[in-house]
Amino acid sequence: MIAIVDYGVGNLFSLSSSLRALGLETEVTRSEERLRAADRIIFPGVGAFGDARAKLEDTGLVPVLREEAQRKPLMGICLGMQLLFDKGYEYGEHDGLGLIPGRVVDLREDLQDKTLKVPHMGWNSLKIVKDDPLFKYFKDGENVYYVHSFYARDCGDCVLGTSEYG
Repeated sequence: MIAIVDYGVGNLFSLSSSLRALGLETEVTRSEERLRAADRIIFPGVGAFGDARAKLEDTGLVPVLREEAQRKPLMGICLGMQLLFDKGYEYGEHDGLGLIPGRVVDLREDLQDKTLKVPHMGWNSLKIVKDDPLFKYFKDGENVYYVHSFYARDCGDCVLGTSEYG
């Protein structure tokens, strides 16, 4: 079973419906026991880093997520992925879960071409940096759709792929 973490900041219905359409058993939960019983965990998120981190803290699930991430696959989607890093800098400095080294920063800080629009929304080529099962259905240079204003920096060898935006 795939547990989808409900901490009040995700489009849970669309995600669970999509996974069920693929024939996958899913459960939307904020239960420690159900997260521990799951084979995999998906950690979604929509909104601002600090607000989402506060809502997650209120659920009491932070220790459980840190423990379970050591035992089973945990995938973050959108803001959920950002929260897996050490820190985020959207509307201030906020601690992440510290599961992946790095900081989530405003994309505008490091853009070489300052005429590029942020938020970045559109198709860009994917540069695969490290072979990983995540890219099973993608090829280096293939176009993928991006919607973001922030990106992870100072990640060491954790980076799997990039775009020309960063």
